[in-house]
Amino acid sequence: MMVGVLGTVELAAAAFANSVFVIVMIIGMGFSFGLTPLIGHSWSRKDHATTGKLLRNSFFTNTMLALVLSVLMILISFFFDYMGQDPEVVKLAVPYYRILVLSFLPFLWFFTFKQFAEGMGDTMNAMIITLIANVVNVVLNYVFIFGHWGSEAYGLNGAGYATLISRIIMPIAFFFVLRYRKVFWRYWVHAWNSSIEKKTIYNLIKVGTPISMQMLLEVMAFAFTAIMAGWLGVVPLAAHQIAIGLASVTFMIVTGISSATTIRVSHQYSVGDFLGMKRAANASFHLVLIFMSFTALSFILFRYQLPELYSQDQAVIDLAANLLIMAAIFQLFDGMQVVTLGALRGLADVKHAMIYSFVSYLLISLPLGYVFAFILDWGVVGLWVGFIAGLSSASIMFYSRFRKLYKALLQGEKHK
Repeated sequence: MMVGVLGTVELAAAAFANSVFVIVMIIGMGFSFGLTPLIGHSWSRKDHATTGKLLRNSFFTNTMLALVLSVLMILISFFFDYMGQDPEVVKLAVPYYRILVLSFLPFLWFFTFKQFAEGMGDTMNAMIITLIANVVNVVLNYVFIFGHWGSEAYGLNGAGYATLISRIIMPIAFFFVLRYRKVFWRYWVHAWNSSIEKKTIYNLIKVGTPISMQMLLEVMAFAFTAIMAGWLGVVPLAAHQIAIGLASVTFMIVTGISSATTIRVSHQYSVGDFLGMKRAANASFHLVLIFMSFTALSFILFRYQLPELYSQDQAVIDLAANLLIMAAIFQLFDGMQVVTLGALRGLADVKHAMIYSFVSYLLISLPLGYVFAFILDWGVVGLWVGFIAGLSSASIMFYSRFRKLYKALLQGEKHK
C-alpha cells in the first residue's frame, strides 16, 4: 500500500521483484516446514533428546540451504532484463530485489525456530514476534520510503531496507525465547549437546524437500502469472499485484489454520488417536469454509473500495475490481487446498501432494491461464481463470488423498 503511493511503476516493480524473490524464498521456507511434523511426532512421544537433536540439525541444514539459495538469487537478478518487463520497472526492481535477498538468511533462521516451536504446539511466540516485526516494518517503511525523521527518502529501496531490518529482528527475538523460557530449556540443552548427524539431516530432507517442491510449484504458478501480467503492461501488472495482495491476506489466515491442523494431526496420529485426528482435520475444514465464504463476499461487495487502498489510478482500480471477482470465486478452493495440505503434512505424507501440485499448477493453471489471457484475448482476467482451475483441482486431489489415508489407518487399527 505504501509503495503504491509512489506511483504505478513503483508498484509494478515491487510486484515483479517480489514475484521472483518468492519463488526461491519458498524453497527454503517450505523446506523448514518439514521440521514441524517430525518435532510433533518426537515431542508427542516425549522423546526430548530427538526433539533437541532435530532443532540443531535443522538449523545447520537451513543455514547451508539459505546461503546457497542467496547466491542463486543474486545471479538471477542479472537476467531481469530478459524477462519481458518494462525497462523502467526493471531499473527499480533490481536494487530492491537485492536488498530482499540479504534478508533471506535471517528469515530462514526465524522459520527454523518457528517450525520447531509449532511442532510442540506453541504458536503464540511466533505470532507475537511476527506482529512486532510487522509494526517495525510499517514504521520503517514510513521513515525510509518517504524520508521522515531525518532519513533520506529511499523510495522503493526504503521498503527493502525496512523488510531487511524487521527480518533481522525476528530470529534474534526468537533466539532469546528459546534460550530463556523454561518450557524450551531442556530441548535447548539437548540441541546444544547433540551433533550434526547424517541420518537426522536425511530425515529432514526426506520430509522437507517434497513440502518445499509442493510449495514451489504453487508459488511458481502465481509468480509466472505475475510475469505474464507484466507482458500485458504496467496497468495490468499493478492491478494484478493489488488483487493478489488482497487474496494473500486471506490466504495467510487460512495458512495459520493449516499450520494448526498439521500440529493437531501430527500429535493425534503419533499416539494412535485416529478419530481425534479426523475431528481436528474436520474442525479446520469447517473453519476455513466459513471464513473464506465471508472473504469471498467481502471481495465482491468492496471490489472498488479495496483497490483504492493501494492506488489512485482509476484504470488500475477498475481492472483490480474485476480481478477481485475472480479472487472471490477461488477463495473456497484456495482455503480447502491449503488446510487439507496441512492435514497431509501432519501425517508426513508429502510426496503425493508434490505430484498433485505439479499437475494442478504446472499442467492446468499456467497453460489455461496463458490460453485465456493471450489466445482468447481475455487479458489479465484470463490469467486468473487458470488460478481457479488449478486451485480447484488441487483441493479435490488433496482432500481425496486425506480421506484415503484415514480409511487405511482405520482398517489397520481394526486388523490389530
